[in-house]
Amino acid sequence: MAYKINDNVTWVGKIDWELRKFHGEELSAHKGSSYNSYLIRGGEKTVLIDTVWKPFAKEFVANLKKEIDLKEIDYIVANHAESDHSGALPELLEEIPGTPVYCTKTGVKSLSGHYHQDWNFHPVKTGDKLDLGGKELIFVEAKMLHWPDSMFCYLTGDNILFPNDAFGQHFATELFYNDLVDQCDLYGEAIKYYANILTPFSKLVAAKIKEVVDLNLPVDMICPSHGVIWRDDPLQIVNKYAEWADDYQENQVTVIYDTMWDGTRRAAEAIAAGIKEANDSITIKLYNAARADTNDIVTEIFKSKGIVVGSPTINKGVLHSIASLMEMVKGLQFKNKKGAAFGCYGWSGESVKLVNEMLDKAGFELINQDGLKILWNPNEEAIEACSAYGKEIGSALA
Repeated sequence: MAYKINDNVTWVGKIDWELRKFHGEELSAHKGSSYNSYLIRGGEKTVLIDTVWKPFAKEFVANLKKEIDLKEIDYIVANHAESDHSGALPELLEEIPGTPVYCTKTGVKSLSGHYHQDWNFHPVKTGDKLDLGGKELIFVEAKMLHWPDSMFCYLTGDNILFPNDAFGQHFATELFYNDLVDQCDLYGEAIKYYANILTPFSKLVAAKIKEVVDLNLPVDMICPSHGVIWRDDPLQIVNKYAEWADDYQENQVTVIYDTMWDGTRRAAEAIAAGIKEANDSITIKLYNAARADTNDIVTEIFKSKGIVVGSPTINKGVLHSIASLMEMVKGLQFKNKKGAAFGCYGWSGESVKLVNEMLDKAGFELINQDGLKILWNPNEEAIEACSAYGKEIGSALA
């Protein structure tokens, strides 16, 4: 399948309607995704920007042959070596060996490490240009957004930014453009993508946005490597990234728990009620970590000014859904957020202390150094204590 974006640029990627997990099993993709590859006929020269994921490599090359004689491709640009973008390169370069591959210096190492091929690499750095005959591609390194090898490129004349993973979404659609799709779906997937992938690099995101803006280049379209193309007010997503990169939070608290015999669930609900009583304007969301999608929870944590995390004690520890979630949260390095712990226990009761330690290691400011421990199944007195704890949390987040 090919889709003409304008007179010079054609989308030649793959829409993956069936995708539900990404990065192995690490990231959910409820709405599928796309692997966006772009063919640019620049006048005298033709360049292909990125490819698709390896499972679709043969299909990609076969479809590309329908669009162009592969020997007419003068250059290949690999903005990022991750296999969802580079997976079809081995298949393609078997057909057109020796075709120059433009990437960052680190990209050479990464692509070589993935595929163990001595391709015709041409390392580039920020400010380097590739003359296509009447048009140019300008390269901008984007280290750690979100891999060390990542880069953007910009097509002069057409004023198109190709930022690879930045500004993308896991969102399968045949409509292609931001103004044609449901805006709630679009921004829901965009913030989920940022929260789960780019949060640790927020300072770098802010710096890179400033660098690109300072280039003072007109941007008529932004063509990321996943999801829709931004053509209607394309800089709206750039402005959103700037907002998200600035220790983002909404007036929200997220209560997250796992439970064995419903005691910790009942405590969570009582704490939520107490928060609402003390802070009526705040949005409260509750999630059972064992039953809700982990990446959806992470997105809500990203949006929150505070989180409340609960687990009963099991084997002197916490339930594994809470342990794995907090390990992920620690890696995402959220900033400027508060946290509190709670949980039920029967005899040893270590879970609340452990959750507090997890929150502290993840960079959350503890609202209460002790947390709240509930013995056995909460009785009426314990429920009242949970409500009081919620009021304390609600006041701290006011």
